[in-house]
Amino acid sequence: MDMVRVDKILAHPSFLENLQKNMEAEADRRFCRHDMTHFLDVARIGALINLEEGQEIPKDLIYGAALLHDLGKHEQYREGIPHEQAGAAKAPPILSDCGYDRAEAEAVRAAILRHRDPDAAAVPGLTGILYRADKASRPCYCCPAQKDCSWKKGKKNLHILY
Repeated sequence: MDMVRVDKILAHPSFLENLQKNMEAEADRRFCRHDMTHFLDVARIGALINLEEGQEIPKDLIYGAALLHDLGKHEQYREGIPHEQAGAAKAPPILSDCGYDRAEAEAVRAAILRHRDPDAAAVPGLTGILYRADKASRPCYCCPAQKDCSWKKGKKNLHILY
């Protein structure tokens, strides 16, 4: 699968600027971070879910959504803007600059907007994959801050799924 568009996201000035702002905002964070490690974990798990379920969503679309889904986290910390809204606003111009068409950008934007909505888990396509991959990406089973984490016990990933 051609990943040229994903490489363009990785080099995009707005992506890099917002990634840096996330890193600065979370420099002292003990809990899960919203960084490249998380973005790539979500992308790779999403790609596995896509394969397992035979949904045939292009891999570069899954990676695009995963790389951009938490890009607005720093705005949630600093300005109180829900990060799914901030990320959904940032995604379309980046995607357009990187060669994604309007329909693809809208699919990513819609998935980002719902990546915190538990009802999204059952939605077929990119929205459901992004939600499930995001939640499955957290390695609670080995996290040193697990006991202090605000995630309820039933939500924590205490076993490796992917």
